[in-house]
Amino acid sequence: MRPDEYCFCEPEHVSDAFTLSRREMLKVLGGITIIFTAGEPLAAMEESLALAQQRRGGRYPDEISAYLHIGEAGRVNCYSGKIEMGQGIITSLAQMLADELDVSLDSVDMVMGDTALCPRDMATVGSLSTRQYGPALRRAGAAARALLIELAAEHLGASQDRLAVEDGVVFDQDDPGKRVSYAELARGKQLEHRIEASTTPKGRSELRICGKGASRADAEVKVTGLARYCGDIRVPGMLYARILRPPMHGATLEHVDTSAAEEIDGVRVVRDGDLVAVLHEYPDVAERALARIEARYSEPERTVDNSNIFEHLESLAPEAETFAAAGDLDEGRRLAVKTFEVTYLNHYVAHAPIEPHTALVQLEGDRATVWASTQAPFWVQGQAAEALGIPAEDVRVITPFVGGGFGGKASNRQVTETARLAKLAGRPVQVAWTRQEEFFYDTFRPAAVVKVKSGFDRANRVVYWDYDNLFGGSRSSEPVYHIPHHRVLSRGSWGGGGHPAHPFSVGAWRAPASNTNVFAMEQQMDIMAQAAGKDPLSFRFANLVDERMRRVVEAAAEKFGREWAVAPSGRGHGLAITDYHDTYVATMAEVEVDRATGAVKVKRVVCAQDTGEVINPDGVRLQIEGCITMGLGYVLSEEVRFNGGEVLDKDFDTYKLPRFSWVPQIETVLVDNQEMPPSGCGEPAITPMGAVIANAVYDAIGVRTFVLPMTAERILRALRES
Repeated sequence: MRPDEYCFCEPEHVSDAFTLSRREMLKVLGGITIIFTAGEPLAAMEESLALAQQRRGGRYPDEISAYLHIGEAGRVNCYSGKIEMGQGIITSLAQMLADELDVSLDSVDMVMGDTALCPRDMATVGSLSTRQYGPALRRAGAAARALLIELAAEHLGASQDRLAVEDGVVFDQDDPGKRVSYAELARGKQLEHRIEASTTPKGRSELRICGKGASRADAEVKVTGLARYCGDIRVPGMLYARILRPPMHGATLEHVDTSAAEEIDGVRVVRDGDLVAVLHEYPDVAERALARIEARYSEPERTVDNSNIFEHLESLAPEAETFAAAGDLDEGRRLAVKTFEVTYLNHYVAHAPIEPHTALVQLEGDRATVWASTQAPFWVQGQAAEALGIPAEDVRVITPFVGGGFGGKASNRQVTETARLAKLAGRPVQVAWTRQEEFFYDTFRPAAVVKVKSGFDRANRVVYWDYDNLFGGSRSSEPVYHIPHHRVLSRGSWGGGGHPAHPFSVGAWRAPASNTNVFAMEQQMDIMAQAAGKDPLSFRFANLVDERMRRVVEAAAEKFGREWAVAPSGRGHGLAITDYHDTYVATMAEVEVDRATGAVKVKRVVCAQDTGEVINPDGVRLQIEGCITMGLGYVLSEEVRFNGGEVLDKDFDTYKLPRFSWVPQIETVLVDNQEMPPSGCGEPAITPMGAVIANAVYDAIGVRTFVLPMTAERILRALRES
């Protein structure tokens, strides 16, 4: 594979390529193409649309889908509207197609996130890429293989049942000398056929690539610095833009003087309403010019900050929506011999990707090319078109490698800004946010309040569960345990930028809502276990009827290899489980807590995961390890500090991400589940991290903090108050 070139043309070739439709372009290239016709574009970015697409099996039509092109040299282009941002689908999707076609993995080149070449898709979110796109890709591969064998039978004069395929070569099993390659069959042909309803991908036993570990296709170019991101793209005549920013959200520009900036040679100042920017062919000159602009803003009153945000949210919470319910709460409360009422709190958290939001827009006549660091190229297409005042079909979006998204690169504000500036300037413009701009305009994981009332009966069975989530979101909030009388409420969410109660925009943050919900739910289970005089593992087993989940918990416990005792045991052991989009996760941790400082050292984490069929075991393990490492941050240190609409954290000197020295011993268990198709693995393992560490801290020192992040200061305060 050639991952350094997988998702964009070289700049000097872009304008020529863009003048052709996909079909015309592939006629020039030659080879087999199975044309994909997109479903309706998604206009909104709400979680409900993503889940609706998932439940309908995707919006991919039943017509034959052209996800692939076989060139004359025998290389296979695999097209996907999904993007690669570190989750590894550049490898796993290629494995799925290679297996269906019977070609070598290294002969597949991924073309991802290019709206002129790839099938229309929703954003790359929710660990849904493999789950949604994989089955459609496999069917396309199976259909293409069947067509090629049909052509080969005619070419070789042999019946189809005598033919076999190996590494893209079809041969007669009775006469192996009679053979023809896919490349020879495809040369100069355009095959546009529908996928028949009877088209069936290979069974598990027939796969030779999927299920085996494969090295990341993009690993070498990324570690050597050859991989190109949006900020690395250059086109002739390009200008760098620096934009005037307000001091806080809600501020209004009252006066601006750009005369000093305009005195710098080559600087161009443009203004379009509230958008004021300086443009120059060198970014440092644009930065210097921006510093010379004098601006005055009116600022709104500061009424909310980190100290009172939760009271503020409670006072403005909307009416509750019922997410899940069963039985009768009054009956559950009557049956309970002990009841519990606990409130859990989460502060705002930033995405903090290594690569900041970046975009480059080039206008050529009445068409435009947009390079963007985005999780949603087809949404960008519509957003850029609106800003430019041209039809969406005249905008091509190219998505190079994305240096981390975590849900934050779906709103695409930087694209709209760049498009407006390119239109005003009449030249290509690139906008790359600074780290300060990244923190200011990021859509944070929302601060949230979760109130849980629960109780168990004389047999230690949880019979009463009344759950109320304010602003966190509903994902993963339905109990995984058998609780006959329960209700789950949700008030507000992270979708659509959030609720007016927030002083700035909020949005999806890796495994949105789930981190907040599992933090509350799994601590609540531990609190009840301790009150029942049971260890956390046996108490959970007493309330678990889902055999699949029991297998995952058993696998984690076997790997953890520790005796469980009623907490607090002083051992520092914790447990948390969850169901994230039908991926089952059980995590166990061992921690040490310094009683003098409150500092937590996570020594060991074991994570067992059932994600259905595993396409690339190496890739799944990497994702689990990444989730655990990233999870340490939101659990122990990450909190966006603010005063009204002013974001006080501007860089990593105050916003504390996990350090390499924090990383514990990580052990993974992949629970093989051949009965299920592949599910997502990019997010599930991060969701139990808050609860598993909170439970381990309690087991170590006998105190709980019900607030995320669990900073050393908060733990020390809890110790002093205990």
